[in-house]
Amino acid sequence: MVILGLTGSIGMGKTTAAALLRRLGVPVHDADAAVHRLLEAGGGAVASVAAAFPGTVRRGAVDRAALGALVFADPVALARLEALLHPLVTAGALRFLKRCAARRCPVAVLDIPLLYETGAERRCDRVMVVSAPLLIQRQRVLRRPGMTPAKFAAILARQLPDAEKRRRADVVIPSGAGRGRTLRALARAVRLAKAAPGRRWPPHPLHWQRTGWRRHA
Repeated sequence: MVILGLTGSIGMGKTTAAALLRRLGVPVHDADAAVHRLLEAGGGAVASVAAAFPGTVRRGAVDRAALGALVFADPVALARLEALLHPLVTAGALRFLKRCAARRCPVAVLDIPLLYETGAERRCDRVMVVSAPLLIQRQRVLRRPGMTPAKFAAILARQLPDAEKRRRADVVIPSGAGRGRTLRALARAVRLAKAAPGRRWPPHPLHWQRTGWRRHA
């Protein structure tokens, strides 16, 4: 099985790319969606977040707006939150890959917004970076409810620059020239992946230890 990483900065069209991959029949693990499930009522992170950030849980679920207000401008608090969430998301990704391997899927995708920032590219055979021109990115992001230019700039400051992501990528997926072009680029990337041997699954024990898989085996 070949593991493809999917990433891209905010507003670059990664969510659309993930939806198109599913249309192509490729299973996708969405790290953002996994976080949302962990924070909703009954989620696996609610208790630990409540203990670390008192007052952020209401009616059994984490109030993500209240939590965001606490950690957005506080790097120490953000790091504490990430230390709680990242191991749980990684464990979920491992379970996802095990299911894909059991179904003999030729390709599986890990959709991780901060893939390079967290070193998760080491778990992938190849990485696809979704990218669009800055003007299109800015227009998309500023249309989001509650978004401001200052908040957009702060988010970008925490992310690896798009140019660096594209430099590191195995495949750059364009998302600023229509879904048809994006779909064709994704289909080609999947075809190439299927033609190459996967080297990251099953993970070597030493690789598990270096990348955090070992804790969740």
